[in-house]
Amino acid sequence: MIKIIATDLDGTLLSSTGEISEKNIEAIRKAQKAGIEVVVATGRSYASASIPLKKAALNCPIICVNGAELYSVDGQLIHSITMNKTLIDEIIKVTNNEQAYLELYTNEGIYAKKQTNFIDILTKIISLNHPEITKEEVEKRAEQRFQDESFIFTDDFSTVTNQAHIEFVKALAFSFESDKLEKIKQTFKNRNDLIVTSSGPDNIEFNHPEAQKGIALKAFADKLGFSSENIMAIGDHYNDLSMLKLSGRSVAMENAVEEIKAQADFITSKNDHDGVAKAIEAILP
Repeated sequence: MIKIIATDLDGTLLSSTGEISEKNIEAIRKAQKAGIEVVVATGRSYASASIPLKKAALNCPIICVNGAELYSVDGQLIHSITMNKTLIDEIIKVTNNEQAYLELYTNEGIYAKKQTNFIDILTKIISLNHPEITKEEVEKRAEQRFQDESFIFTDDFSTVTNQAHIEFVKALAFSFESDKLEKIKQTFKNRNDLIVTSSGPDNIEFNHPEAQKGIALKAFADKLGFSSENIMAIGDHYNDLSMLKLSGRSVAMENAVEEIKAQADFITSKNDHDGVAKAIEAILP
C-alpha cells in the first residue's frame, strides 16, 4: 500500500508555465486526506520550490537541491549535506575552461556571475525547451526566476569559496553546446566524491554523492516507519532516477526522457495534461 508520494516539480508537478494545475492540487489534497504523505523532491532551492506550493495552498515537506536538503512542512531545515570547497574550486575551473555558465547553491543563496549573462542564458534555455511560448512570456519567466531565487552576483567565485561561513550544497552548469557538456561530464566521470546528474539537456548538476533524491526519500520514509514498497515516485529527468529506482511504484511523465521511461513501472500523461493527478488517482481507494 502506498503511504508516501514523492513528486518532482519542473516537468512533472508544474506545467510548462510553472503552475500547479487545479486537478493536480485536488489529487494531492485527496491523497493527504487519505493519510498519504506527499513530499516534493526537486533540484530547486527551498525558496524557489516553496513558491508554487504556497500559491496552490499546498503544505508538503520538500526535498531540495536534489536531496542535499530536507525541509519540514513548516519550513524547518531538518537535514543538509554540503560539498567540499576544494571540489567546488575544481568544478569552477573545469566549467570555466569549457565556457559554461555556473551557479553555486549555498546557505546564503545562489552565487552567479553578472546578471545580464544570467538573463541571457535563462532566456535561451526557456526558448529552447518551450518554443511555443512567446518572446514576451519567455522574458517574463526569465525575470521571474531572478525574483524567485536569492541570487548574489559576483565577478570572482574565489571570493565566495574563500569565505569560511559559506557552505555549498549544489553546483549547476549550463551550456548550449552538447560537446562541452559531455566533456565536463567525462572530466568528473567515476568520481566517488561527487554525483553528477541533469535536470535538462542543457545542464549538469553536481552534488555530494549522498545528496540524491532517492537517498533523502529513503531517510524520510525510514523516519515514518515505511519501506520502499510504500513509496510512489513521479519524475521526468535524470536527477529523478535515484528515487524512481528506490520506489515500489515508479511513474514517469509522458514528457520524460527515454531512460526515465524505461526505468519506470508506469507512464502517466504529460505535465501539461495533469499527469501527476492521474498517477495519484490510480492508487487512491
